[in-house]
Amino acid sequence: MVELGEHCHTHIVPRLKKVIDGEDQGGISKAVNWQGGGGFRYFRLAPSLLKKDTWGNWVINPEYNAEMLSEAMCKHMGFQYAPSQSHFWLHGHSSENDFIYVTTGSLSHDQLKVISDDVGNNRTLLICCKAFMLETDTFSNLTLKKIPQAILNKCEWDHDDYSFSLNVLPDGANNHLTSPLISDEDTE
Repeated sequence: MVELGEHCHTHIVPRLKKVIDGEDQGGISKAVNWQGGGGFRYFRLAPSLLKKDTWGNWVINPEYNAEMLSEAMCKHMGFQYAPSQSHFWLHGHSSENDFIYVTTGSLSHDQLKVISDDVGNNRTLLICCKAFMLETDTFSNLTLKKIPQAILNKCEWDHDDYSFSLNVLPDGANNHLTSPLISDEDTE
């Protein structure tokens, strides 16, 4: 079941406990001669990572702390969340040599140079940040994405249907895809 609001704790959980104990004979319990048993778990949904500010711009929800933001960005970008105790820039990985760093700060050229030197030539790092001040190809081992645009490119927001985007290839890669199973006539 899906419930929103405090009534989950005041009404739903107490009733589920009574059903499990066999004390609640409402609903279908009486019709099927329910005697009790079973169990349940419930989970709280995290707040939305993004929200619109006063001017209608998507911004990071202030309810998110640094760890929650890093974990959410790892998930959205296809990385496993695994923060390092020894490298501040290592919040997760997608392989043994490809890592992610998430920060709400704006990064200067000097800061990125220090990070690039620490990452080294045998590893790559995706940096998701608020802003950066350089050309994106300055450091060959760093890829820079702005938050929340990095998330917005992966997700569809503000739709009342349940469609979702499957566009997970790098920008421009979709233009070169062809399928031998679908002709141009099939897509018209």
